[in-house]
Amino acid sequence: MNDFSRRILDWYAENARDLPWRRNTDPYAVWLSEIILQQTRIAQGTAYWHRFMERFPTVRDLADATEDEVLRLWEGLGYYSRARNLHAAARQIVALGAFPDTLEGIRSLKGIGDYTAAAIGSICFGIPAAVVDGNVYRVLARHFGISTPVGTTEAKKEFTLLAGKLLPEKEASAFNQGMMDFGALQCTPQNPDCITCPLQATCDAFRTGRTHLLPLKKSAAKPREQRLNYVYVRFDGETAIRRRGPGDIWQGLYEPLVPDPAFVREASPVLLKAGVKHQLTHRTLLADFYLWQPSSRPELPEGYKWIKEAELDKYAKPRLFELLLETIQP
Repeated sequence: MNDFSRRILDWYAENARDLPWRRNTDPYAVWLSEIILQQTRIAQGTAYWHRFMERFPTVRDLADATEDEVLRLWEGLGYYSRARNLHAAARQIVALGAFPDTLEGIRSLKGIGDYTAAAIGSICFGIPAAVVDGNVYRVLARHFGISTPVGTTEAKKEFTLLAGKLLPEKEASAFNQGMMDFGALQCTPQNPDCITCPLQATCDAFRTGRTHLLPLKKSAAKPREQRLNYVYVRFDGETAIRRRGPGDIWQGLYEPLVPDPAFVREASPVLLKAGVKHQLTHRTLLADFYLWQPSSRPELPEGYKWIKEAELDKYAKPRLFELLLETIQP
């Protein structure tokens, strides 16, 4: 075994994070954690993991749930395609009769890519597949002085090849989790603890003073701005909502009336808050919030329905709708 891998394993043996899904090798628990922790901090993700495990203790429980139930429990995590894929994959697993125990089988599940397949495969089934995530990119880029910008096809090939060469086949689980924890705790994005780092003597970035420069990142496109109006309709204890259709990031979630500017001019709803900013990955939403209390029940646009205001909590909503509700007086 090479010196780098041995030092990672030794460090992990002493510094491993105590995470609830690590207390056994149940693939359902590990898979659920991996999906939740995509784009989510550990502290927030752990709370959601407990929530899902309590509500859906087995993969069959998750598969038997409705999409509305899953999205409602997911509310607040964002990137809702993860929840829809999680639900679809649970039904795949039930149809298969068991969680797949090969890398190819795991990767065939909805919403699972190379990283997640390698993580589940190595942790639960001892499959010698190296994980390559943000933490791994950072550790390898700094230690080996790699300047290929992450986020590129070239970087994925280069870092995956290197991680595979470093992986001790008989200790794939510990090494993969060690690399993730090392990047999260020791070789952090900002202010890494280089003084106590067991890899300091062989780290190229430390030796050349480039720790703050690596890994290099691919230039990201500036998010485009989009303006919209959100109108909360209130009539006789009811409000109007519609469910987002397929093909967008909020598919399956419910939103209030989203009229065009002409409606706002003609109906004259009360402006509650202007220019509320909500950041998505590739878009910046700027929303104006309104309250409309018509004197007679209006005819709703196609796709909308009336529900009791007291039942709004039963419907999964994007964060922007939640922000609107926070401005509404009961």
